[in-house]
Amino acid sequence: MAKAKNILFIMFDQLRWDYMSCYGHPHLHTPNIDRLAARGVRFNRAYIQSPICGSSRMSTYTGRYVHSHGASWNGIPLKVGEMTMGDHLRKVGMDCWLVGKTHMRADAEGMARLGLEPDSLIGARVAECGFDVFERDDGMRPEGPDGFYDPDGAKAYNTYLTDKGYESDNPWHDFANSGLDADGNVLSGWFLKNSSEAANIAEEDSETPYLTKRGIEFMESHDGPWCCHLSFIKPHWPYIVPEPYASLYGPEHVLPVVRSAAEHENAHPVLRAFMNTKIGQTFSRQDVREAVIPAYMGLIKQADDQMGRLFDWMEKTGRMEDTMIVLTSDHGDFLGDHWMGEKTFFHDASTKIPLIIYDPSPKADATRGTVSDALVESIDLAPTFVEVAGGEVASHILEGCSLLPILHGQQEEMPRDVVICEYDYSASPIADALKASVRDAVMFMVANKKWKLIHCEGGHRPILFDLENDPSELNDLGGSDTHKDVIAEMYDHLFAWTRRPSQRTTRSEQQLIEMRTKSRGRGVVVGVYDENDAPLNLTVKYRRRKARPFVEFVGKNKSPHHLF
Repeated sequence: MAKAKNILFIMFDQLRWDYMSCYGHPHLHTPNIDRLAARGVRFNRAYIQSPICGSSRMSTYTGRYVHSHGASWNGIPLKVGEMTMGDHLRKVGMDCWLVGKTHMRADAEGMARLGLEPDSLIGARVAECGFDVFERDDGMRPEGPDGFYDPDGAKAYNTYLTDKGYESDNPWHDFANSGLDADGNVLSGWFLKNSSEAANIAEEDSETPYLTKRGIEFMESHDGPWCCHLSFIKPHWPYIVPEPYASLYGPEHVLPVVRSAAEHENAHPVLRAFMNTKIGQTFSRQDVREAVIPAYMGLIKQADDQMGRLFDWMEKTGRMEDTMIVLTSDHGDFLGDHWMGEKTFFHDASTKIPLIIYDPSPKADATRGTVSDALVESIDLAPTFVEVAGGEVASHILEGCSLLPILHGQQEEMPRDVVICEYDYSASPIADALKASVRDAVMFMVANKKWKLIHCEGGHRPILFDLENDPSELNDLGGSDTHKDVIAEMYDHLFAWTRRPSQRTTRSEQQLIEMRTKSRGRGVVVGVYDENDAPLNLTVKYRRRKARPFVEFVGKNKSPHHLF
């Protein structure tokens, strides 16, 4: 009988939820991802907890909101004491391995304080977000006048390319992420005008096929039970892809931009600051969209073909029969929608993600090929994995909820009224543009199926979207007097969320309940006037006791008053 012994946790970077055919894209056909959706459940309202790589991933890996784990932006270390899915899974007998990207920064200061050596078993896991590392490839090796952005970025991949004959001090840039003109000049993928060029690399040697190969090699060499986080780098920028994918799509396949002149003219001051960034201004140009989006689509098409390669191998080897497959993203990409590029705001183009889960268990047969409209968060994956591994979810630590009841047809909704997303832009130039203090440079999104409210610290009015009547999120109702009651209701949801006890992680709910009466049997008697007012069994140690007057055993030359 098929059963999920292992978990293959696939994450793409910066993959928009609506850029697959199973999610409705009219030109970008993804038959292999669609094939997975036909065998599992496709979630239609899955949301991240932060619209940027690092903090979004830390929430997914810890099962906790950004407000709880504190790694609120790229490069901010995850505190050394935070438990991750690896810690929870190993506790119940399942290994947890990494193949690819995490974007995690280790808390080196905290590790040194506790004497954790990075090259020790525990130290290595703490430094790698709780994963045992088969291969870490954060896929970023840009170099500027101050050096490399990440000295270890694409390290093994660069060695692989060098061994294959790609001659360069940085083949990740010169071949995998750049084109080449007729005179041999490198056309850097960092410049968006070059997105329409073909990457100067054999397709099978590019990043997505490489990581697919490494994922298969992991599964070939590990029996399990394991959770393998196969974490792809693309379709994250640089936006450039090798042939045959570079020629698959053109301007005619670029969907109409989702924005309006009124949206820009009447923009909330914080939203306007994001629109006015260099990348926002650049992606507001149609020529940029027509250069970038076909390459972005090509990267996704390549990813889908690699999923076909992966799933075919799993079918052939029997891994499909004992492995749960989860396919998702860490955030989306505006691609010019709402006058923005990148991902750092709260429209669905960024915060809503694809999520497809295939469970081989017969318990999931009734839901195969279905679509769930439940409000789901990325933090739900960690407790789901714990349940698959046969463990009990530590609900005082993991703030998400298991998705197994939906996968097994036992419920249709999640036990939550809203989803939450947070963004801390205090280390961003946008904070300077707004003259916002570090404390005020934070925003929160609270949303249900009807409304989405965005709160910006610093005394700003809220932003409000009516998701039913304005699914494109073009009309901000945050200043509307007729929506005051709705705004108050959404703020009530946000305030209730902020009041949750998220830092009390050393005692479970059951332990706290037991503690209500446990101390009574340990001799603490408070507020009892007469011994007969308390149960005999609790005060038995204080009854029928004998003692001599203390004056009988003080020194002979001392009288009682000498003692005071």
